[in-house]
Amino acid sequence: MAVKIRLRRMGARKRPFYRLVVADARSPRDGRFIEALGTYDPLQNPAQVRIDDERLKEWLGKGARPTEVARELLIAEGLLQRSGPSYPRAEKKPPASKKARTKAAAAQEAPATEAAPQASDSDIQAPAAPAESEAAAGEGASQEAEEEA
Repeated sequence: MAVKIRLRRMGARKRPFYRLVVADARSPRDGRFIEALGTYDPLQNPAQVRIDDERLKEWLGKGARPTEVARELLIAEGLLQRSGPSYPRAEKKPPASKKARTKAAAAQEAPATEAAPQASDSDIQAPAAPAESEAAAGEGASQEAEEEA
């Protein structure tokens, strides 16, 4: 039997209140549980957390695994240390439809942004200096004017 330490939602609509409970992994979120370990009230400022750390350590010693949200709450309270995931996280499942699968495969194959084609050294030509070209054009125009006169 897999045992989880998780949050059980209670309270009124739009007024959440949670209990930290030990439950069979197969039971529903707000269903049957084995033992209540504490409470979490996110509406208080600051959020109010009460946990029986003796019972928590006993259940962790027996092999109970906290869910990700419960684990983050326990880390924030200083009852657990952050040492990477204690169990493998669920990987994303591939898309169900054929269209979505082909779209996902195309996204993996093609780069996210296509780079513009890079110019080689032979394609690059140095621009003529603007002062030289204007001066040359000016001299040629003045010499033509003198010859006509």
